[in-house]
Amino acid sequence: MTKGPSTPQEVAEFVAIQALSFLASDPERLGLFLTESGIGPQTLRTSAADPKFLAGVLDFIVRDDATVKAFADASQLTPQAVANAREVLDPRWE
Repeated sequence: MTKGPSTPQEVAEFVAIQALSFLASDPERLGLFLTESGIGPQTLRTSAADPKFLAGVLDFIVRDDATVKAFADASQLTPQAVANAREVLDPRWE
């Protein structure tokens, strides 16, 4: 049996990788993300190992209510869980 994510960081990274997969399942959404992030499809896989990049993926997801709802529904998470994962990956100081 494989061990799932256990720390908040691991859980947040898992959520962000799910979000990246969600984006990849929709060519239009993925194209918009790639354009806005400035990253090319050829470096997408290596970038996925960077927590800051993963935070950017979640930033893209949570900025639009319809997108975060669609991702939350697809991943069986709440929108708040997605936002929490984003915060764990790159906490914002206010």
